[in-house]
Amino acid sequence: MSDLPNVRPAAPEQPATQGDSAGGLAPGTRPALDAIDVLAFLCELFAFATLAVWGFTAWPFPWNIVAGIGAPLIAILLWALFVSPRAVIPVHPFVRALVELLVYAATTIVWWTSGNIWIGLAFAVVAVSVGLVAGRRRLA
Repeated sequence: MSDLPNVRPAAPEQPATQGDSAGGLAPGTRPALDAIDVLAFLCELFAFATLAVWGFTAWPFPWNIVAGIGAPLIAILLWALFVSPRAVIPVHPFVRALVELLVYAATTIVWWTSGNIWIGLAFAVVAVSVGLVAGRRRLA
């Protein structure tokens, strides 16, 4: 017959499923976004925008530029260093929650001191609730 070896074709390898890797997801993939992730992101954006508006409106001319750029910049820097999903400095979950609460408390205080107590209270309730649910889910 022929001098070719007897080779049987093998089935292609199946892609990794969610339970195959150590992290629960296939390598190079992220978990799907859900409503809590979207709400957490909106709370972050609202906090940064509030701090920027407060800085530009609550101070006289030369200082409004500094506070309007500096307040959200400090909050964004803290968020990127400690709280973000790709945090530069990985910290204990309680430190992460403390930094998150610090940014949310600053935003709530800004609304309270500007005379909008109900907006500050509503933001505090929503932000802390979303942070609590997202934090519990991260720990699970």
